[in-house]
Amino acid sequence: MPFVPLLPSLPPNLFNKYDKSATCFLLGTIFTNWTFDHATLWTALPPTAPTLAAIESHYSQLHHAPPIIPRVLHITIGTGILGFLVKLYKPSESNMLFDGASLVLYMIALVMYGTNVVKGMRIIAGGDYGEEVGRVDTLRVVAASQVIIALVLVGVLVLQSGQWYAEKKEEQEVRGLELKEEREREERRGSGKKKN
Repeated sequence: MPFVPLLPSLPPNLFNKYDKSATCFLLGTIFTNWTFDHATLWTALPPTAPTLAAIESHYSQLHHAPPIIPRVLHITIGTGILGFLVKLYKPSESNMLFDGASLVLYMIALVMYGTNVVKGMRIIAGGDYGEEVGRVDTLRVVAASQVIIALVLVGVLVLQSGQWYAEKKEEQEVRGLELKEEREREERRGSGKKKN
């Protein structure tokens, strides 16, 4: 029985937007938390008690959000992974390099989200900070993790932009070579007719 490809007739650029859209969506969700994270990371003064209470309230509300909110977030994350994996099915050299590296960065962001942010939100919502890592340090870990995730996701977008640029440049070079070959063929035809 001959091999039948799983995705035989799909256009090659069909999944190009899924990974970038998911990455931008995730950057947007992280950006909404930065108004609260600013007081724990970017100010020289220690955060005040009302500021800490506001940050805890924000993350507690996120943790106790209706189930549709985390489902949409997780579907978006899954869509990004699916977009990268499909683009790596029978990859070109550019797909292998750029999309492979983008998938690695995306997975780093996902692991950081699962290990630091989700765990931190559980601790914040429960209020049981423990003795080793206190209230402020827990809030700083969550905030710092989100900054790192944002930087990693920006790296994904930079790699995808680099891939787009490399593909456009390659198309221009190939088109230039084709035009040059076409001109040389026409010149040879023209010189052949003059000799006759």
